[in-house]
Amino acid sequence: MANVSGYHRPELHITAESGVLFAPAGVLLDDDTWHFFHQYRPSPDHGPRWAHQFAERTPFVWDICDDVLAPEGDETQVRAGSVVSNNGGVDLYFTSVVGPTSTIQLAHINNIRGTTELINEDELGLDPDVSRIGEVVGNTDGYVKFRSPCVIPGWEDQGNRDEGHSGWLMLAVTGPVEAPTVVVLDSPDGREWSITGPLSLNGLSGLESDEVLVAPRMIRLRDEVDHEIYDVLIVTIEQDGIDISGYLVGQLNGSEFDVKTPFTRIDFGHDFSRPRNTNYAETTIGYDFAHIFGLMNGVGRLDSPTEHLSWKEEGWANTISFPRVVTLQDGTVFQTPPEGLLDAIHESEAAAGWTGLCEIPSNSSVEVALKDQNGEIAATITHRHNQLVVDRSMNPNHAGDPHAIAPLTDDETDSLFIVVDGSTVEVFADGGYVSMASRVYFNNGPFSEFEVTTTGDASIIRQENHFPVDFSSVSLDIDDLTALMQFDENEPHEGPVR
Repeated sequence: MANVSGYHRPELHITAESGVLFAPAGVLLDDDTWHFFHQYRPSPDHGPRWAHQFAERTPFVWDICDDVLAPEGDETQVRAGSVVSNNGGVDLYFTSVVGPTSTIQLAHINNIRGTTELINEDELGLDPDVSRIGEVVGNTDGYVKFRSPCVIPGWEDQGNRDEGHSGWLMLAVTGPVEAPTVVVLDSPDGREWSITGPLSLNGLSGLESDEVLVAPRMIRLRDEVDHEIYDVLIVTIEQDGIDISGYLVGQLNGSEFDVKTPFTRIDFGHDFSRPRNTNYAETTIGYDFAHIFGLMNGVGRLDSPTEHLSWKEEGWANTISFPRVVTLQDGTVFQTPPEGLLDAIHESEAAAGWTGLCEIPSNSSVEVALKDQNGEIAATITHRHNQLVVDRSMNPNHAGDPHAIAPLTDDETDSLFIVVDGSTVEVFADGGYVSMASRVYFNNGPFSEFEVTTTGDASIIRQENHFPVDFSSVSLDIDDLTALMQFDENEPHEGPVR
């Protein structure tokens, strides 16, 4: 493996070139071009703005474009929102903060492809192709302080979703920070919005009545078992300064969400928060799968980015997860790595992966240790039959951190896919049933090797290391990986532990 300088920064994940990346702002997939907009501060004392990065074909090599939004006039912040294809261009919905209040505002890009061609020499310069339209949702109907909009296409006929789309829906957060309310709005054109009502959950939600819900997002998926199109509501819960993100499956009718699957954690690692849906160009809307990105920082608003090792040693903080390919199978969300990831690892300088198909009966385990250049263990991933554990507490950079623990099914045979990219570790197990994202700062140079051990009657049916080598020399290719992660709808598959 290459011993490169600045080894905390991942190659295949999105980071800010410098400064602090705070959260995804909105994502658009236009044919085969990914447009990723994120909220960031050029320095800790700057007001938040929107940056823009894009990737062609596969979401692993990102190019930086001009920033698209920055505070103007009395604004102190422009914060997260949503990006949709509309009116022959792209609409940017964002949160505008002025003093103690906030509103939802709109900007528009006529030619999204033009934003990737010419880059301003001024690092803080704004893209001239972006024009502000103004406020679209402000204090109304007794609701105040609108923020964090998620905008998605509405339905032509709610009762028959196969009829297609008409108009737009919005989820937004209102009210005080300590007691927010999520509301639903609708619009015929994406410009004039009206309140449908506060979001209400009908049925067993799995949430306490006093839970603080933030960052609502929604994707639509056709269940591979009953073939119905469902809404997957993604929310983040703030608990004692820690973010816990999860999803509910059901259908939104007006402002009422009829729950089929109660709140279920979407990621069980140390660092996955405030996931964002990906919207698609108007010609590519479908329901077989979707893509979500998450912020790899589990602390939330109480985080101190200047305390991050990446900031102290390299001048940047925070990163974004890989886009997860999301499918719905009998009311359960499955997440798998994006296509082309193994190719990207082999073509990188220092990323690495481990894939394994294991037999793990009860009272046995498979452990994969992640070692640095000195052979010291920085973290371990342990599969204990019905439990997956990520432990980084032995690492001096994460001393005393609690273990991240995910429940698994009781199947003895299981797949495991681990990716190490700079200071990011992402794990996918049980055919995508479980995903875990954690930041791991290696202490003595970059990641060096995987060390695999077994206990009890556990055995490894097949395994492969994936390092930056000629792709032709690697025996396990993308088809093999797909087979490892494949869900068989004919086999019984237990739902998640909630």
